[in-house]
Amino acid sequence: MIVGHLVEERHDVRHYLQVEVQPKAHIETEATNPQANYSNCFDDDGRLKRTGNFWTTSSHIITAVIGSGVLSLAWAIAQLGWVAGPTVLILFALVNLYTANLLSQCYRSGDPVTGQRNYTYMDAVKANLGGKKVIFCGLIQYLNLFGVAIGYTIAASVSMMAIKRSNCFQKSGGKDPCHMSSNGYMITFGIIEVLFSQIPDFDQVWWLSIVAAIMSFTYSTAGLGLGIGKVAGNGSFKGSLTGISIGTLTSAGTVTGTQKLWRSLQALGAIAFAYSFSIILLEIQDTIRSPPAEYKTMKKATLFSIIVTTTFYLLCGCMGYAAFGDLAPNNLLTGFGFYNPYWLIDIANAAIVVHLVGAYQVFCQPLFAFVEKWSAKKWPKSDLVTAEYEIPIPFWGVYQLNLFRLVWRTIFVVLTTLISMLLPFFNDVVGILGAMGFWPLTVYFPIEMYKAQKKIGRGTTRWLGLQILNVSCFFITLVAAIGSVAGVVLDLKTYKPFKTRY
Repeated sequence: MIVGHLVEERHDVRHYLQVEVQPKAHIETEATNPQANYSNCFDDDGRLKRTGNFWTTSSHIITAVIGSGVLSLAWAIAQLGWVAGPTVLILFALVNLYTANLLSQCYRSGDPVTGQRNYTYMDAVKANLGGKKVIFCGLIQYLNLFGVAIGYTIAASVSMMAIKRSNCFQKSGGKDPCHMSSNGYMITFGIIEVLFSQIPDFDQVWWLSIVAAIMSFTYSTAGLGLGIGKVAGNGSFKGSLTGISIGTLTSAGTVTGTQKLWRSLQALGAIAFAYSFSIILLEIQDTIRSPPAEYKTMKKATLFSIIVTTTFYLLCGCMGYAAFGDLAPNNLLTGFGFYNPYWLIDIANAAIVVHLVGAYQVFCQPLFAFVEKWSAKKWPKSDLVTAEYEIPIPFWGVYQLNLFRLVWRTIFVVLTTLISMLLPFFNDVVGILGAMGFWPLTVYFPIEMYKAQKKIGRGTTRWLGLQILNVSCFFITLVAAIGSVAGVVLDLKTYKPFKTRY
């Protein structure tokens, strides 16, 4: 295990942290022939040898992509209709696939095999663009990661409640509406994340990613199967070519012309959120072993992952819409569209919770690492920040306890849990997060870095094509954000802090 190597190979904790924070000096002394300096334990940058491969990379991506977003796709397609819904979904997949490939080529500066590594998204922006764009990128990326943690806490609590409500509904024979508060479930999820957040590094959550990826297939398949069963029971497909009709009576009231517009724009944000993994792509790529070159493995893993997830998205979203039509719930499994078989719904919702435990870590580990490395650089002589203490754990081994990591990560989880309890609007939060992260992190920065790295001349055909893509996606983000904010405003009219009941 990586921790074992750390104990064997590193005698001084502060020295190790300095290598982590200042890899460039190490690279400069060995860049002339990095292959000659490889060892069995270390890569060309002096870090412990990376062990990631095609399958672990694919599991990280699938864990990041197939998140709670898949459950809102039936609702999103219901707003857009049979024509625009699947079309927009496929277009978002193609855009993400293309820009992810551009971004993966920015992992190394200069030579794609031996060039200097950019460990994080911000490192890549700094190496290729520099200036104020680095600060802008950092703010957007880490704010988005913070927001994703909130979104996943809300989604997990809703799934936990769905299990309780499903059993309550079954026992009462449908007579009891089974309303309950989400606060206790959010606190439970927060406690679980406090424990898992003590896993020191991204490399060490690979097993959690694989479990989470399996869980994502479990609940997606359950949702698909229930949708097919519902369609078979109906005897026909529901829905229309243009989406939800004006005048439709929903749980939120009658849909007006203005509300249909807001809901359609919000659906764009929900679909964008369903593909939000670019913000951690380079962090995932930094776990891949070489040879072959990291970007080659990442390119294959990205293609495989997006094909798999898009297939699931289309099946789940379209079957959900076919089953419920205009009344498709905003969360397919927890919107209480399905009551029987309740045991299958319980299994699917339990799988969602397990998946979100892993996805939370996949998204938050880069943020944890950024704060901890910055702190180690700022206070290199502080024992609170840099010292690690060996704690023997029965049946596990030795755990390296760092007090700063323990305190800071616990505070982070507590804060995201409190905000989730304050703003438990699943669809609106999903839409805002999708809109906020899509254009700047999925489109703008990958395109700008690629143009700078490949020295694409202004006014050339390729430059023009990239600019058209850039501007188009900017306007999509803008209108999606407007729709989602409008949704939050409507929800706030009937909202009471810490007293939301489902």
